[in-house]
Amino acid sequence: MSEDYAHGQRDGLRLALAVLAAEEAKWSALLGESRSWRTNQIREVRHKTLQVAQKRVQTALNRLTPKGSGVMDPELASALAKAGL
Repeated sequence: MSEDYAHGQRDGLRLALAVLAAEEAKWSALLGESRSWRTNQIREVRHKTLQVAQKRVQTALNRLTPKGSGVMDPELASALAKAGL
């Protein structure tokens, strides 16, 4: 895999993490706010879906790190810290 391609992948995953973090923050603020139980339940499902998606993106980022070193790339570590993971 070329370095430019790998860098583009990391950029895309960081963007996905940022979008997921923003959406999760939006839905977590709305949890339990409605008087309708159905609306509250839908919001809980959306919130949980976003959490699962964040874990999947984090797994994809972890696969981009070298297995033998055990040390995370500083670029990936800063992106995960920025996203709150």
